[in-house]
Amino acid sequence: MFARRIATVICAVLSAAAFALTASAAADDLKVVVTIKPAHAIVAAVLQGVATPELLVDGVASPHTFAMKPSDARRVNAAHVFIRVSESLEPFTARLARSLPGSVRVVTLASVPGLTLHKLRTGGSFEAHAHAEKSHGHGHSHGKSDTDGHIWLDPENAKLIAKHVAEVLGSLRPADAGRMRSNAEQFAAEVSALSREIEARLKPVSGRPYLVFHDAYQYFERRYGLTPVGSVTVSPEVPPSARRLMELRGKIASLQAVCIFAEPQFAPKVIETIAEGTTARKGVLDPLGAAIPAGPGHYAALLRALAEDLAGCLANPS
Repeated sequence: MFARRIATVICAVLSAAAFALTASAAADDLKVVVTIKPAHAIVAAVLQGVATPELLVDGVASPHTFAMKPSDARRVNAAHVFIRVSESLEPFTARLARSLPGSVRVVTLASVPGLTLHKLRTGGSFEAHAHAEKSHGHGHSHGKSDTDGHIWLDPENAKLIAKHVAEVLGSLRPADAGRMRSNAEQFAAEVSALSREIEARLKPVSGRPYLVFHDAYQYFERRYGLTPVGSVTVSPEVPPSARRLMELRGKIASLQAVCIFAEPQFAPKVIETIAEGTTARKGVLDPLGAAIPAGPGHYAALLRALAEDLAGCLANPS
């Protein structure tokens, strides 16, 4: 499994390098800034041979808590297109989008027609949304519809996003519209093949229950028939209460959770506390792919990494 993960990351690095070389030799006057790595990867795939999109939220930073620097604001203000997932997922974009000059077109991916959208899960072993409501004044709002914003984790959504981005950017650069449309079609074909690969990888563990740090994965879980039984918190920037931790620790046995997954963007101490004294194994899931290089290869590497991390922890111990 380790060798496969290394190969995946190497492929992503090579893809990112090739993308940068190709785009630098092409028309780079189309300035596009994208908030997070998975969305940036989709846009980068569409723009191959045309331009290089800029990434705003890099490293292990979380879009839930990201704070812009003046240099970030200057980059966005100088762009032709600013692409985000949603105001609820990236709260820092709410004021930003309203303050941008008319020359910057704002594209909100959660509004792409035809997407499969899911509500935030609450109740049972998923933390009640009432906890999240208290956090709205602290920079994290789920919006009136309470839609789960992690839309890119459904590969069918990713294909629709690529097609929409090609249409929007193609309307701004008609000379390159055909190239972008072809890139989006190629991306869709590759994602379809990837999805079949992931389905086969996860089928043996589809019925094994697990808990996650925060409920970020339901698009992936629903697509591949996985069995999550709860989350530690619904809002990752709001620490779970002591009562919540005791509640979950007591429920692990009754839930028969095989694994509890932390996230690299947030301190794993909470997961250690919950898992202590139980038989549940500990794993790590990253819905953003922080350790995977940015570029068009990032999206496939991200989904493969999620599949490997889930399958590796959920598999029967040898």
